[in-house]
Amino acid sequence: MLTSTKNLTLQEFFNLPEGDRPCELVNGKAIPKMSPKFFHSRLQKTLLLLLDAWAKNRGRVEPEWALTLKRNEIDWVPVPDITYISFARLSADWMLDEACPVAPELVIEIISPGQTFGDLAEKSVDYLQAGVSRVWLIDTKAQSITIFYPDKLPKTLKGKAAIDDDLFPELEITPQQIFQQAGLI
Repeated sequence: MLTSTKNLTLQEFFNLPEGDRPCELVNGKAIPKMSPKFFHSRLQKTLLLLLDAWAKNRGRVEPEWALTLKRNEIDWVPVPDITYISFARLSADWMLDEACPVAPELVIEIISPGQTFGDLAEKSVDYLQAGVSRVWLIDTKAQSITIFYPDKLPKTLKGKAAIDDDLFPELEITPQQIFQQAGLI
């Protein structure tokens, strides 16, 4: 699918035929999402396994799930690499084949070739302003995780620095563990 040339409404965007790559709705345009490469895919798989085990009976962990949000008061449909949403925000019995209708607690974006930390940091701020509680920005080259919060400055973790967050009780992982399990160390 090519980038749209006319501004689309939210409904027009969701009525587009599915293409080879997922698209995001940004400022009324359908923008194809970056195609993941090997390191990106390995990290996504590892994070899905780690977070899915932790999230059992707490919520959903999903890859490439479109979110229905607002960005600068305009409909915005980003497709994060990974989304975690608790059953408190979206009940366990919700089972519709559609975009996530509420802001999740966590989105994870993995920097792909052709993307910059700065671009994804800006997108992270947009997520927070749209109601997402936390954004993890994964940098494969630096082997780091930068965590964005709505009420304080971002924090970058490397090595054995634990991700310690009251929003994710009992979650015990480190960047080193993630990158090692992905086979990237």
